[in-house]
Amino acid sequence: MSLQVEKLDGNMAKLTIEASAEDFEQAIEKAYQKNKNKLSIPGFRKGKVPRKMVEQMYGREIFYEDAANIVIPSAYAKAVDECTEEIVSQPTIDIVQAEAGKPFIFTAEVALKPEVTLGRYKGIEVEKADTAVTDEEIDTAIDRERENNARTISVEDRAVKDGDMTVIDYEGFVDGETFEGGKGENYPLTIGSNTFIPGFEEQLIGAELDKEVEVNVTFPEDYQASELAGKPAVFKCTVKEIKEKELPELDDEFASEVSEFDTLEEYREDVKKNLTEKKEEEAKAAKEEKVLEAIIADAQMDIPEAMLSTQQRSMADEFAQRIQMQGISIDQYFQFTGLTRAAFLEQLKPQAEQRIKTRLVLEAVAKAENIEASEEEYTAEIKKMAEAYQMEEDKLTEMIGEYEQKSIKEDIRVKKALDFAVENAVEK
Repeated sequence: MSLQVEKLDGNMAKLTIEASAEDFEQAIEKAYQKNKNKLSIPGFRKGKVPRKMVEQMYGREIFYEDAANIVIPSAYAKAVDECTEEIVSQPTIDIVQAEAGKPFIFTAEVALKPEVTLGRYKGIEVEKADTAVTDEEIDTAIDRERENNARTISVEDRAVKDGDMTVIDYEGFVDGETFEGGKGENYPLTIGSNTFIPGFEEQLIGAELDKEVEVNVTFPEDYQASELAGKPAVFKCTVKEIKEKELPELDDEFASEVSEFDTLEEYREDVKKNLTEKKEEEAKAAKEEKVLEAIIADAQMDIPEAMLSTQQRSMADEFAQRIQMQGISIDQYFQFTGLTRAAFLEQLKPQAEQRIKTRLVLEAVAKAENIEASEEEYTAEIKKMAEAYQMEEDKLTEMIGEYEQKSIKEDIRVKKALDFAVENAVEK
């Protein structure tokens, strides 16, 4: 196998790859063996037709396409290993010469990793985030927990009020006539949920059990049933059940039931601690985002379209794998959303570009600051991965090849580069 590299404009390159005539001949023979059982020639049983006879009848090139598909993957992989340039896209293949007895020659047009010219990456100014937790925020979190632990009780001694969970019978009339879909029995309706026509639920406030009330509403102009859109209607409603949530008392007993603490005061302190940690994590993420935005905006790089397309396809594959785990195929997703694959890939383009730029600038920062991954950091990452995969560290280490080791260490370098840029940012 021989390789020639021609650099093109826009961080592209054309690799001219030549496989030997012997390699191509072996591939032709493999293609013949693969296809011989499908060939039928009078006087020969299937699978017994000599290759020369097939080539005489159909032409010598009959097996060239399959042979090319056999040669190209291995030849291209060897070329990538031999190439000193860093290739960052899938190749566009073009066959130059495919003929028995001659070397097999093809070209692969690929994107090369762009050079990054960093601007300012130290001393980036970011606004200081407020991570203080207020008493109101603590109360809101505790009230949410009370809601989660509320019990539902039936009410018989009062009328409907906002927030009640009711069960109603209703029948609607437009111009004195009933209409399709306007009648319901034993319908569960939470007052204030805004699941009915605007104005409907509010008019049930004050209604008493088992007493009919009239609700007057007007269907919205954009109502789905066009024959009802914009028309006034009267609904005769009967409330058959009223239920309300009963919140637990805010005391030490409640605290002990929903937490590991014995007193309400201790529980409040723990809620405050958790809210503070959450705010600090959000502030850290926001700071990282702002620092990255500033570094990217001040850097210069020329991203090849082929690199961007490869990233888009990779992200699409990741998405397909995630939803497959939920029992949804990518084709089903396209049916549900009405998207085509092309439209979906276009949606991913801004995110793909941002992901590429982020990686490139952080690699550049790591290079500028001589940031490397230590063996201790690499070992810690392997340990973390082993725990995530529920594997023994030794077994995972055995499975990881040279390429994967390099990739893991590069990820550590990138993470350290981000930490470096954030630590050197200036809060104002």
